[in-house]
Amino acid sequence: MKTSLALLFLSASTISIVQAQSPVFVTPAVHAPRVEFHTFEGKAARAKVSYHIYTPEVYDTENERRFPVLYWLHGSGGGLQGIAPVSAWFDAAIRADKIPPMIVVFPNGLASSMWCDSKDGAVPMETVVIKELLPHIDVTFRTIAAREGRIIEGFSMGGYGAARLGFKYPQLFGAVSILAGGPLDLDFAGPRATGNPAERERILKGTFGGDLEYYRSQNPITVAQQQADAVRGKVRVRMAVGSRDNTGPLNRAYSELLTKLNITHEFTIVPGVGHETLALLKGLGEANWEFYRAVFASNPSASKP
Repeated sequence: MKTSLALLFLSASTISIVQAQSPVFVTPAVHAPRVEFHTFEGKAARAKVSYHIYTPEVYDTENERRFPVLYWLHGSGGGLQGIAPVSAWFDAAIRADKIPPMIVVFPNGLASSMWCDSKDGAVPMETVVIKELLPHIDVTFRTIAAREGRIIEGFSMGGYGAARLGFKYPQLFGAVSILAGGPLDLDFAGPRATGNPAERERILKGTFGGDLEYYRSQNPITVAQQQADAVRGKVRVRMAVGSRDNTGPLNRAYSELLTKLNITHEFTIVPGVGHETLALLKGLGEANWEFYRAVFASNPSASKP
């Protein structure tokens, strides 16, 4: 299980190369309990765009109730294989009353969009998620359509995306969860990039147009520096990384940057965990559930009618 989950969010695959050449905005459907596959007309992408969505069982029985939403951003490679285990993990926690019932949205971030608009405009991922998917979800499902009712969370590339989108749009998200995020450096020269230079070059060219300055402008480091005043004291932030994860040093440096910017946040290094999604979340123990409860449970709109 650990091996397969680690591979879900890692880059360097034939699929990712194909997607970089021809953006695939509609993925195959994943079949999992309480998970549905949907599409909407993406104006920015000029194509149909797919997503998966988990709804808790109570969504079907309490027809007037509105629910908070967790936007889960996958890592590089596409993340389809992670939908079933991640949704099942949240479902089990809701059934055990560890966290309040919530909707979990799994956007399609393609293989290596970095959750930002590509320089050439071919993959306007930030625009699709922020300007199109969020309003679509609020119109289509019974959500709490306010920042207090939204968390943005992601792993690896998804952690990078959660940081940059959550900090860039604090009016939309009440909390940001950065799990083993990366690449969290301004030269795109971290251990994963240097360990796979061909992949680094492909992402730098495909997403950032080969322009290191554009890469830097989109990086969560730059976004945090620009948005510190808007985020400070308004957005709950947590970071977590495994002690055996090679993204650890850059995650620690990002935490230090947030501290210098006076952005209050939690930063946890989970012993014995590598670049593994559920192992990281499970390793956080009770503190993990407390994070979701603290953001959502006190919201009166999320309580039973």
